Amino acid sequence: MYLNKDEEEILHGEYGETRQKMMEVLVALGRVFGADKLIPIVSAQVSGASYKTIGEWGLQWLEGLNAKVVAPTMLNPIGMPRNHWDELGITKKFAERQIAIIEVYRRLGVKIECTCTPYYSHIVRYGDHIAWAESSAVVYANSVIGARTNREGGPSALAAGIIGKTPNYGFHLINNRRPHLVIEFDGKKELIQQPEFFGALGYIAGKLIGNTIPIFLGIKPKRDQLKALGAAMAATGAISLFHIKNITPEAQIFKFDTTGLEQITIESKDITALFKEIEVDAVAIGCPHCSGDELKEIALLIAGKKVKKPLFIFSSHYVLTSNQKVVEQIQNSGAKVISDTCMVVSPFMDQFKSIMVDSGKAMAYVPNMCGAVTRIGTLEECIKVATT
Repeated sequence: MYLNKDEEEILHGEYGETRQKMMEVLVALGRVFGADKLIPIVSAQVSGASYKTIGEWGLQWLEGLNAKVVAPTMLNPIGMPRNHWDELGITKKFAERQIAIIEVYRRLGVKIECTCTPYYSHIVRYGDHIAWAESSAVVYANSVIGARTNREGGPSALAAGIIGKTPNYGFHLINNRRPHLVIEFDGKKELIQQPEFFGALGYIAGKLIGNTIPIFLGIKPKRDQLKALGAAMAATGAISLFHIKNITPEAQIFKFDTTGLEQITIESKDITALFKEIEVDAVAIGCPHCSGDELKEIALLIAGKKVKKPLFIFSSHYVLTSNQKVVEQIQNSGAKVISDTCMVVSPFMDQFKSIMVDSGKAMAYVPNMCGAVTRIGTLEECIKVATT
C-alpha cells in the first residue's frame, strides 16, 4: 500500500506514539484488504463507547492514547444518559467508569454526541468518504445517502478520526457497491403500508442473505422506513449496503442491470410470523434512535394517555433538543425520553425479562444483549401495550 511522505513519517513515530499506533492500525487493515492507498475522510463515528460493552480493558486502552482527532468524530450510544442517570438505577460505580470513558474521548477531541443516528446532526453528502462503526449508521450512510464507508471497528474508526484518513478498499470503491442479488416481496400489498413492515422485512432478509448487497424490487419505503429496513438487515445479516430500484441514489444513477442475478422472494407469511403476542414487562422505542418525525408520531399516539408499563423512548441529544415541546408532550404520559444511550448498551434494561420493541434491529439485539424475550409491533401497538 502506497504511503506518502507525511504518512510514512507518522508510521515511523515522528508525530508521536499514539498517531504511530493509529497509523499501524490503518496500514494493517489496508494490507489485509488490498487497499492501494489511504484516502481523506470527512467524518468518523466510533463504537465501543459504553462501559457495558468495552469494560475496564477498553477504558485502559483509551486512557493510553494521547492525540486529537483531525476529522469530525462522533460517538455511538454510551451506557447511560449523561444527565439524571441515577433515576434509571445506574450504579455509581458504572457511572464513574462511563464518565471516565466520556472524558477520555473528550480529551481526544471527539464530539460527545452519543447516537447511532449521526446523520441527523452531522451533514454527510453523496460520495463523501467516511469511517463509521455503528452498523445501522453504516448501512444508512451507504444506502440512503450514498456516502462511502466500510463497517469499521471501534479502534479503526478512532484511528481514522485521528489520522483523518482510511484505507481505500471495500465500499469506498464504486465497483464493490453493485448488487449481488434481487429481493422481491411477493405478498399482500396492504402489508407494505403497515409501519412495522420494513423492520420485519429487514430482519428476515438479513437472515436469508448474510453479508452481501441486495437490490429490492416492488417496495417504496419512506426515509424512516429505509432506516428501519437497513438497521434490521445490518443486525441479522451484517448488511452494509442495499439498493432499492428507483428509490436509493445509486440505484437511480447507475440503473443496475439485474439480469442473471440470484432472486429471493419473501412472502406475507414470512412477515406475519414474526408478530407474536406475548405479555411484556416494558416497552422500548428507538433502536436506531428516533427521528424528529417519529417523536411527533409518538406524541400524537400517546396524547391524553398515561403509561401503565415502563415506556422508554431513545433518541439523540440533538434531536431531543430540537423537539423540546414534543418531548414534553410525551413525558406528560409518564414515559421516559432518554438521550445518549439505548436499550441495547445500557445495563438498566437488563432488569426486564420481556420487552416490546418497534424495530427489527432491536428484535435481533435485545435477546443477546439484555437477555430478554422480545415482541415486535408498530409504534401504535407499542403505545397501546404501554398505556393499557
